[in-house]
Amino acid sequence: MNSQNFATTILVDQSPEAVFAAINNVRGWWSGQIDGNTDKAGSEFTYRYKDVHRSKQKITELVPGKKVAWHVVDSDLSFIKKRSEWTGTDIVFDISQKGEKTEVRFTHAGLAPEIECYGNCSNAWGILIKGNLRNLISTGKNQPDVFA
Repeated sequence: MNSQNFATTILVDQSPEAVFAAINNVRGWWSGQIDGNTDKAGSEFTYRYKDVHRSKQKITELVPGKKVAWHVVDSDLSFIKKRSEWTGTDIVFDISQKGEKTEVRFTHAGLAPEIECYGNCSNAWGILIKGNLRNLISTGKNQPDVFA
């Protein structure tokens, strides 16, 4: 596997602290059902979307205003052959001040072009990060299910 991981970046007008809070409000931007704490280091939460996607994330790093990182400890993606492709991957949000704006650099380490899920999953992450998360950060309002 090469080291090319899916990454995307957004710039917003809100503070790094507001961005950090929005990212940790996973129910507010990730379409689907979330069970468990999403804002405490060491906690695990499960994400489910219909019978299509289930994954369990462990929060490995929380640095207020700077970084959020999750390790995918288990996954089941029903639309691909190797249903556990996400297991062992890392989802990282790096937050930094860029002049008067805040930058969020999202990386899904392990979601690389050579794996089967890459096309569907990178498209979904693009919609969620550039749409739902950006809108939650900008408006403070939870976002609807974009895949319904």
